[in-house]
This record gives sequence, C-alpha cells and structure tokens, in this order.
Amino acid sequence: MHTETDLETILLGPVLADRDCGDCVACCTVLTVDTPDFKKPAGTPCTHLCSRGCGIHAVRPHICRTWFCAWRRVADMPDEARPDRSGLLVSINFERAPRNCFEGVSIHVRAIAGRDAIENGMAATILDSLCDQLVPVWFSDGSRKMLMHPENEVASLVLSGEAAPAHLQDEVAAWRERYGVFAANG
Repeated sequence: MHTETDLETILLGPVLADRDCGDCVACCTVLTVDTPDFKKPAGTPCTHLCSRGCGIHAVRPHICRTWFCAWRRVADMPDEARPDRSGLLVSINFERAPRNCFEGVSIHVRAIAGRDAIENGMAATILDSLCDQLVPVWFSDGSRKMLMHPENEVASLVLSGEAAPAHLQDEVAAWRERYGVFAANG
C-alpha cells in the first residue's frame, strides 16, 4: 500500500489542505475495496455508511484513512468536480492483472449512476484536465470501460509495435518509451 500511496502522490499530487470530503461519500459506495482488514464490492454502500456519513469514522479501516480521490489532490479540478457534485469519481487505478500496458496503473474516471455528468459537460471538463500527461485515462459509465487517453490510434500503435505515421511519431515514441516494456507482454 505504501508504494501505491507514493505513486498516487507522484501522479496526482499531494492531498490538498484546503479540500475535504464534506458530505461526499461517493467512494463509500462506488469503489471496490479488497484489503486484508476490509472488503466491499463496487456499487454497494459500505455497511458502516449511515445518514451522517461514516458510522465508524474515528476507527475506520486503514484504506479509508489513507485513500483520497483525485478531487482531493488535483488543484486544477474545479470545486464542482467533487464527486457528489459532479457525478464523477476520479482516482488512480491499480490493476492486479492488466490486459494491456494501459491498464496496470491509470487514472480512472467513473460515472456515478443516476447522475448527468456526461450530459451537463462535467465529464468532458474533467477528462480534458486529465489527458495532458503520459498517464492512461479510462472512463467508465457503469456498463463499459473506455480508454480516453491516449487516443485509439496512438494506443493501437503502442500495443502493436507498428511504425507510426509522421504526425504521430513523437507521441507514439513517448508512450512506447514509458510503457513499451509492458506492451511486449500485452
């Protein structure tokens, strides 16, 4: 866990002192939690969640004390991007058995069921703010997971090893330099 926390700080930045969860409890329902001291399936409210938030906040599990969504870390995300306001939960995702090099460590933007983040433009705003570095960004609407960054053509070239056209050579080369060792394994 310590390595993951350090990686989250490297990729998203430290937890911002001027942001707190407030009434937001999106992570308490949306996320899968699978740690030795606590387990919870995705899409299921935590058993400790009550009308005023976490019913065991003072003694909550370690994962709940140390995990923070991207809104708590990324200063460029507007206040409206807080998960309970935006309908989107953004976090670093660590995939134990990735299918390709873009899944191992990535930024994952999850649409919260019953919210209108796609229709009202918040999803586009948040995705635009995240797709500017060499970190894969995935979007999930609850029924499917889609790679948003890098774009499909670049991702296909990185995975296939095929020569990139002139207008994509620099971008493909940068992704291959960072992820190429993983792409060889799928």
